[in-house]
Amino acid sequence: VLALVFLIEIALYFVPSEREAELFADWLPEDLVTIAPSDDRLNETQLLLDRLASHWADSPYVFRLEIAATDETNAMALPGGLIVVTQGLLDDVSSENELAFVLGHELGHFRNRDHLRALGRVLVISLFLAAVTGGDVSGIGINVADVTLRGFSRKQESNADEFGLAVVYAEYGHVNEASRLFQRWAGEDQAGLIKGGYLSTHPRAGDRVEQLEELAARQGWPIEGNVTPLRW
Repeated sequence: VLALVFLIEIALYFVPSEREAELFADWLPEDLVTIAPSDDRLNETQLLLDRLASHWADSPYVFRLEIAATDETNAMALPGGLIVVTQGLLDDVSSENELAFVLGHELGHFRNRDHLRALGRVLVISLFLAAVTGGDVSGIGINVADVTLRGFSRKQESNADEFGLAVVYAEYGHVNEASRLFQRWAGEDQAGLIKGGYLSTHPRAGDRVEQLEELAARQGWPIEGNVTPLRW
C-alpha cells in the first residue's frame, strides 16, 4: 500500500498542470445534471470566478463553472479547471462576498493540486497513462457522487482556506462576510439542523469561522468593508 501511494505521488509530478488542463478541457462528470445555460446565475457566477482567478497570475487553468441542478449544498474542484457549485449552495448565499470565498477556496484546491489527490488512484493513474501515451480521458469514469465521498485533510482544507481568503482580500480589499455563510450554518448546526453535502466534505462550520477570523487577524486583512450584493 505504501508503495502504491508513493507511486501515485510520483505520478502527479510527471503530469504538469498544463497537461491536465489540456486533457480535461471539455470533460464533465458522467452524472452531472446542470441548470439551463440561459440561467443568469451561471453567467454571473462564471464572471465572478474569472475575476477571482485573475488574482492567481500564473494559473495554468482556464476555469469553467457549472451549476448542478440539485438542492444539496456543495462545491467541488474537478480536473481540468472545472468548478461545480450546486443550486442549493447558491440558494444559501446572501452576498457576492460569501460566494467569492467558496469559489476562492476551490481555487485553493487547484493551487495545491488537492483535487487530483482527492479523486484517488484510478484517476491519477489513468491521467498519468493518458499523459505519457497521448491518449484521451474519455474512458475515465468519474461521478459527482464519487467526489462527494472523498474529503480533504485538515491541512489541505486549511491551505485552501488561506488561499481563498487571500483571493477575496485581493478582489475586495477586505474579507467582510467571507465567513458569513458558515456563521449561519454553524447556528443551524447548533439548532440540530443537518446541512448535507458541503459539511460532509468540508470542516464543521463553527470551526471554519474561528479559523478564518484568526487567519484574517494574523494577516492584517480588514474585516469591515462594503458588501457586494448578488447580481441575480
